[in-house]
Amino acid sequence: QLQLVESGGGLVQPGGSLRLSCVASGFTLGNYATGWFRQAPGKEREEISCITSSGGHTHYSDSVKGRFTISRDNAKNTVYLQMNSLKLEDTAVYYCAAGVYCLGRAGMDYWGKGTLVNVSS
Repeated sequence: QLQLVESGGGLVQPGGSLRLSCVASGFTLGNYATGWFRQAPGKEREEISCITSSGGHTHYSDSVKGRFTISRDNAKNTVYLQMNSLKLEDTAVYYCAAGVYCLGRAGMDYWGKGTLVNVSS
C-alpha cells in the first residue's frame, strides 16, 4: 500500500518551533520530489515548500522563506519541515505530497492525510 504519513504537528506558541516529518511506505520517496502544502480554514491549499528527489534544490513560498527549512533523508524514506518563528497565520493542516517534479499541487501523485499545526497564545 502506497502511503505518506505526516507527524509532528501540535499546539505551539507564537515564536515557537516544530518539526514535521513525512514518512513514505510502499514506495521509495527518494525517487520523488516532495512538497509541503498547507490549508488554513476557509482558504485554498497552498504549496509552501518543495525539495527535489536528490535534495539538491529547494524552494519556499514568500510566506515561509527564512523561517522554514525542508530537508530529506532518503535512507529513512522521510522528508522534514523545520518550522521556526511560528506565527498565528501559520495555523493550518499541513500535508506532504510526492511527485515527479516540484510543479505544485497538480504535479503531485501521492498525498498524506495531514497534520494539524495550531499556533496560539
